Amino acid sequence: MSTRPWQNDDELFVIIRAELFTAVVGDILDLMGFTHQFLPPAIRPLHPDMTVVGRAMPVLEADVFAGESEGAGPLSAKTFGLMLEALDDLQPGEVYLATGGSPRYALWGELMSTRAQRLGCAGAVLDGYTRDTRGILRLGFPVFCYGSYAQDQRVRGKVIDFRVPVEVGGVRVEPGDLILGDVDGVLVVPRAAEEEAIRRALEKVRTENLVRKAIEEGMSASEAFRTFGVM
Repeated sequence: MSTRPWQNDDELFVIIRAELFTAVVGDILDLMGFTHQFLPPAIRPLHPDMTVVGRAMPVLEADVFAGESEGAGPLSAKTFGLMLEALDDLQPGEVYLATGGSPRYALWGELMSTRAQRLGCAGAVLDGYTRDTRGILRLGFPVFCYGSYAQDQRVRGKVIDFRVPVEVGGVRVEPGDLILGDVDGVLVVPRAAEEEAIRRALEKVRTENLVRKAIEEGMSASEAFRTFGVM
């Protein structure tokens, strides 16, 4: 029988937002043998106060070189490919996570943020750029990306699939994996490992709070590590 202190994703996300951060969960994943779970460090929040917690909804991009064309593929004549379908398919608590194209164009913008926010999407994580930055910041919608770049994807890229496994910087992301993002990076927690990882991370962060208090009261770092086993 599970002893986890949450019954559903809503409760899990509240606990994570209240007590955890990417560094502590990443440390636990290392101890569990999941040593390559952080996305590349170039993927940063648009604003340092932005955080994201949710379930991955992976989106696969591909470059194109003529916009709409008359090629043999079923998406060749379809502007943006399946991007609009992927956007409209977002469920509450999901994270739009896009990869696959080259960094020649923006993968996200203000209108996409507006639609995603309306659907209850938790945020966007992009292996590339965003645009309409001022508008996104006004919305307060969490976006993690390489930065801002206004060049449009309309004639340069298409979404060719979504809700499929992808890799970002060699990190595999399955639909439904737990995504955590803050100013220190974006972490992928495999669904099969998440219960143990979050439970152990909560234990670690609560112990770290005791360590912080002890150090503030004068205990040395060496003594604190001997006493509590974390640093």
